[in-house]
Amino acid sequence: MCQLFALNSREPAAVTFAFTGFSARGGATDAHSDGFGLAFHEGNACRRFVDHGRASDSVLAEFLRTHPIRARTAVAHIRKATQGAVNPANCHPFVREWQGREWSFCHNGDLKDFHPRLDGSHLPVGQTDSERAFCWMLQRLRRQFRRGLPDWPQLAPAIAELAERIGAHGKFNFLLSDGHALYAHGHTRLCWLQRRPPFGTAHLVDHDLELDLATANGPDDCMVLVATEPLTRNEAWQFFAPGELRVFAEGEEVWRQVPSPAAAGAALPALALRPA
Repeated sequence: MCQLFALNSREPAAVTFAFTGFSARGGATDAHSDGFGLAFHEGNACRRFVDHGRASDSVLAEFLRTHPIRARTAVAHIRKATQGAVNPANCHPFVREWQGREWSFCHNGDLKDFHPRLDGSHLPVGQTDSERAFCWMLQRLRRQFRRGLPDWPQLAPAIAELAERIGAHGKFNFLLSDGHALYAHGHTRLCWLQRRPPFGTAHLVDHDLELDLATANGPDDCMVLVATEPLTRNEAWQFFAPGELRVFAEGEEVWRQVPSPAAAGAALPALALRPA
């Protein structure tokens, strides 16, 4: 399956070190060779870079590994195609505008028989189940919050409910952000790590490289990293519980929800049979 990575930080931070290890999984240390993408959130806007080449040796990926772009939230994806051709239109993260903010989304998994009714407010450009899920989620949120964009305390429960419904169709690990908060859903496989003072040294899993975090960060810095698999070998990564949604803002976990055993095992009707 695909691989996910995100950073959420109190202060603008670069992801060159983490992306060096993460991008190696796109054809060097793992077989995810069907494209990659990286999105940097700056206020309400987002800078998105995608390529359908291998992240391990793409010229664009090399640029992103060596040119620090600082952001409070960054979201990345390397693709192993299950639905849709290998082309730029099917590369994550996908980006859409809602309520004057650009939202980024990437997904790890495979959704079966997932054909929700879309009303035209958000439509896929490519052919992936992932982009269909993103468009449907924004469509539902747009209808639910017609009067304006709420903050994460109101959005998080609505996103958790949508994640549960879509997850009935298959594996649905995802990252979603508007630049103000990061929503991470670990349906089957996702982990996270918080870095704060006192900083130590980080050693990448996929590359013979280490970083003195105390030199790279200030005394008041605080950040969260999320990934499909741990990116470093000497830090305390924690795995999400199955079906868990966590919300991060300014480098802190601010909300989490774990489905009850009864809810996790309950059968949900297919979205294709439900009104949009």
